[in-house]
Amino acid sequence: MTAPAFPRSLADQAPTALPLRQACAVRLVDRRTGLTHRVNGSPLVLFTRNPTEAVAELLSGRDDRVWEARIELIGGAA
Repeated sequence: MTAPAFPRSLADQAPTALPLRQACAVRLVDRRTGLTHRVNGSPLVLFTRNPTEAVAELLSGRDDRVWEARIELIGGAA
């Protein structure tokens, strides 16, 4: 299953499909390769209950043409 991608232009809008307080994993993905960005060999993943803030933080200061954020729900429905 492919996770939804939220470009920076949508980062300030709450994703309406996500239930409130649902735990999420937010990843920074390189659009050119489709791979998750890594720091010291480990994938950069933010675990949060507020994906809008995590997306804004990950995309802050980054080029929209190169980077995107992907949100994956963790666990079952709330």
